[in-house]
Amino acid sequence: MSVDSRAENVFKNLRSKGLRVTPQREKILQIFMELKEGTHLSAEDLFKLLAKNNENISLATTYRTLKLLSQFGYLRELDFAEGHKHYELNKDKKPHHHVICLNCNKTMEFEDDLVNQVGYRIAEELGVEIVDIQFKIYAICPGQHDDESRTHRA
Repeated sequence: MSVDSRAENVFKNLRSKGLRVTPQREKILQIFMELKEGTHLSAEDLFKLLAKNNENISLATTYRTLKLLSQFGYLRELDFAEGHKHYELNKDKKPHHHVICLNCNKTMEFEDDLVNQVGYRIAEELGVEIVDIQFKIYAICPGQHDDESRTHRA
C-alpha cells in the first residue's frame, strides 16, 4: 500500500470520528510514513524537521497533533526515560520492543512472541482491551562498561 493510500485511510478514519484533517496533521503523518523503519522522533525533533522543510507549524500544534495521532493509535508514544516522549508510526504489525542504552541513548528494536503472549494473557485475565504492548530493557552498550559510565548511572 502506498504512503498516499495509507494516509488517506487514516484521514477517512479521523473524519469518521468527527475530527478535522488539517494540513498540519496531514504533513506530520506524511513525515512519519516516510521515515526509515525504526526511526523515533521527539516532538522537538519533528518540529526541527518541519522547520527545515519550511513548514509553518508551531511547536504547540506539533505536540497536540502527536498526542491526537497517538490517542487514535496511528502513532506509538514511547518513553525512553529521557524526560520526553518519542513517537513512531504504528504499523499494522505485531508489537515490537526496545533496548535502550543508558549511556548513549541508542535504541535497538526487537520482537518477541513470548513477551506479547504474556501481555495478551494478562489483558485477558484482567478483562481489558490491549492498545499497545511495550517492553523496555535499559542496558549499557558493549564497550560502555568503564568506571566513569557506572558512576554516572549508579
